[in-house]
Amino acid sequence: MSKARRTLSDSSGGALLSRLIEKVPLRSGSFIVTLYGDVVEPRGGRLWMGNIVDTCEAVGISETLVRTAVSRLVSAGQLTGERQGRRSFYRLTEAARREFLSAARILFEPHDETGWRFVWLDPDRSGEGGPMLEQAGYVRLGPQWFLGPAHQALSDPSLAIFEGTTAAAGPVLRRLAAAHWDIASFNAAYDAFLAAFAPVSEALAKGVRPSDAQALHLRLLLVHTYRLAALRDARLPAETLPPDWSGHRARRLFADLYLRLSPGADRHVGHHLLSGESTLPAESPEVSRRLTALARVLDGA
Repeated sequence: MSKARRTLSDSSGGALLSRLIEKVPLRSGSFIVTLYGDVVEPRGGRLWMGNIVDTCEAVGISETLVRTAVSRLVSAGQLTGERQGRRSFYRLTEAARREFLSAARILFEPHDETGWRFVWLDPDRSGEGGPMLEQAGYVRLGPQWFLGPAHQALSDPSLAIFEGTTAAAGPVLRRLAAAHWDIASFNAAYDAFLAAFAPVSEALAKGVRPSDAQALHLRLLLVHTYRLAALRDARLPAETLPPDWSGHRARRLFADLYLRLSPGADRHVGHHLLSGESTLPAESPEVSRRLTALARVLDGA
C-alpha cells in the first residue's frame, strides 16, 4: 500500500472510530472489563497500566477515570495488581476469570437450541438462590418455582431441577415469553447494536482499512456493545421469539465484524500490549478457538 493510500485509509478508520464513539455509551469500569475479556483473558496474562490508559483514552475515557475504575475493580475483587520495577500490571482474579469464561461462551460460541427447565428452590436458600436464577434468565412463577431456558448448567444442591419440552404452538409460546420476559427490551438492545455497527460493516465493504490500533479499538467497541445486549438476553428457545427477532441479525453482524477486524487487532496486541518483559501474544489457543467458533456462526447463518 502506498504512503498516500495508507494515510487516507488510516484517516478513514479514525473517522469511523470517532463516529462510533459518539454513538456507543461507555463507562470506564465496564469498558476495562471488556478489554480484559476480549484481549487479556484469552491470552492468560496480565496487562500494563499504561496500555489500559492508552486503550481507554483512544475511545474517549480519561486517564483519571481509568485509574479510578481500576482501583474500584481491585476493591471489588475482579483485578489484582502486581509491580515490576516502576510499572504496575493487573490481572484477573480467579473469581473474575470464572465469570469471564461464562460470558465468553455466550459471546463467542454458537447457540445450541434449548428446551425448558422448571426449578424448585429450597425455601431456606431463597434469599441467595432467587437472585442467582434471575441473573441466569429465569423468571419466578411462584414463591419457590422458577422457569427458564435449559442452556446453562445448574448444580446448586438447593435446587430441584425438572427439564422438558413443550407441545404448545408457536403463538402460545410467544405469548408465554412476552408475559414473563421483557422481549421488547432485548430486541431494542440488539436494534441499537445493529444501528451502531451496520455502518462499520458498510464502510469496511467499501474499502475503509483501519490501522491495526484502530482495528483493536473498533473491535473492543464491538464486543462492549454486543456484550451489553447479549448478556441481558435470556436466550429463550427459538419458537418463543417474534418472527423479526433482531438477535439473529445482531449475532451474524457481530461474528462477521469480529472476524474482519481481528487480523489487525491481534497484530496490534502482539506488538504493543505489555504483559511484563514481553508483549501479550498475538495468537493463543483460546484466541484461535474463539475465531473458529465465530466462523461456525457465519457458516450456520
